[in-house]
Amino acid sequence: MSVKFLLSSLLLLLSCLPVKAQEQNLLIYCGITMVRPITELSRLFEQRENIRITISQGGSEDLYQSAKKSRQGDLYLPGEPTYRAKHLPEGLLGDYKVVGYNQMALFVQKGNPKHLKGDANELLRKDVTVIIGNAESGSVGQETKTMLDNVGIYPKVVAKAASLMPDSRAINLALKRGEADATLNWRATAFFPDNATHVEALSLDPKIAKPQALLLNQLSFSKNPVLGRKFIDFVASEEGQSVFRKHGFLDNKAVR
Repeated sequence: MSVKFLLSSLLLLLSCLPVKAQEQNLLIYCGITMVRPITELSRLFEQRENIRITISQGGSEDLYQSAKKSRQGDLYLPGEPTYRAKHLPEGLLGDYKVVGYNQMALFVQKGNPKHLKGDANELLRKDVTVIIGNAESGSVGQETKTMLDNVGIYPKVVAKAASLMPDSRAINLALKRGEADATLNWRATAFFPDNATHVEALSLDPKIAKPQALLLNQLSFSKNPVLGRKFIDFVASEEGQSVFRKHGFLDNKAVR
């Protein structure tokens, strides 16, 4: 029996074997703000499907560029819908579902020692040290720019800001370290246990701080599209939405 025949037979046999469990894993690109509910739901889904889910976290724009460059991964969850609109023409984003809503708030130190009101113009007060998100790296910075442009004060706030931060986590860490008196951030993060004892979220007029849909997108180059769709359906289900509500988000029925 020839070596060539043996190799051909081995390749044929391997092609008939079931797909290995490790090939049924999922890689999710998840914006920093949504990591906690997505992590909790991922652990539940892993147990039920006997798979492993890896979560790559960071700023929404940075994550998209990473997925685009690597052509690896299955799902993409940015912090606001503009990222889908912006990148859809490139053909990497497929089907999606709304899995909740983000909403911005004015964050202050616990107890609000500067006695700020829920008004974005408070960021211009001379006695208030301000940090904001970087519009080039993450959703919180992009939404900050959109909001403050709408009220006509973005250039003034940028000029006054002590620093620009890449994402919601970095903003909260800086606020907790006392590097600023006020900032704009995604409301849900104020309710995270490690933030709740250090910061407060002051509600803003919803006409200014509009709820932003969280779109869980399939990536067109996903190697596991059926499993990816199943995870999307799970997150969008009532069970998944109860987890999002627990972590301070508006659920996918909050805006009609």
